[in-house]
Amino acid sequence: MQIDGVVARELRRHYLFSALGDVQRERLLASSRTRRFLAGELLFRRGDAAGHFFLLRGGCVKLYRLSPEGGEKIMRLIRAGQTFAESVLFMEAPTFPVHGEGVEEGELVEIDRDAFLSILKESFATCQAVMAQMTARIQAHWDEIETLALQNSRYRIVHYLLALASATAQGRTRVTLPARKMVIAAHLAVTPETLSRTLRALSDEHLIEVAGDDVTILDIEALRRHMH
Repeated sequence: MQIDGVVARELRRHYLFSALGDVQRERLLASSRTRRFLAGELLFRRGDAAGHFFLLRGGCVKLYRLSPEGGEKIMRLIRAGQTFAESVLFMEAPTFPVHGEGVEEGELVEIDRDAFLSILKESFATCQAVMAQMTARIQAHWDEIETLALQNSRYRIVHYLLALASATAQGRTRVTLPARKMVIAAHLAVTPETLSRTLRALSDEHLIEVAGDDVTILDIEALRRHMH
């Protein structure tokens, strides 16, 4: 499916593309396309040749690896507005390092790797701006890995809720869980029972309110202080 004006505006606002000029962006859009997917649809397998990376417009995607025994370890849950598989940009022989699967139906934009690299090669300033943004994202991922590996389950769950909100959010803030609680629990390396129990405890402490997939953080500053 071809790129329309709405998708073009979404790309313009994203950190990876905001540094591009209008002509550069038009060239990139000409080689990109949108794609619908279903819940449970496998988007790519680990080791597949990677000619694209992606911007998620709607729905939810999980990135995961399989253990030798066949167990699934969710590496990331991708929400609308986020990009994924950007690492293929700078691989000599690009292949996807994880499996990607739709958690719920949605739509993504496939962005051509070679077209994007060509633009970066033409402009050092653009390349430098994009690399600075990617470096910040990598640091955020390292922080997330540290949280998952070193902190207790309550800390990980609170950290995850805060990550769903805007970094500048204040006061009462509502966030939407991007996937089923079972999937989120697997991502956070906790049991579904632990996730539900922790959400109930936070609700009893008047830090959050839960209504289905919507979580209202009653005072986000208080919840942030709860992390320290």
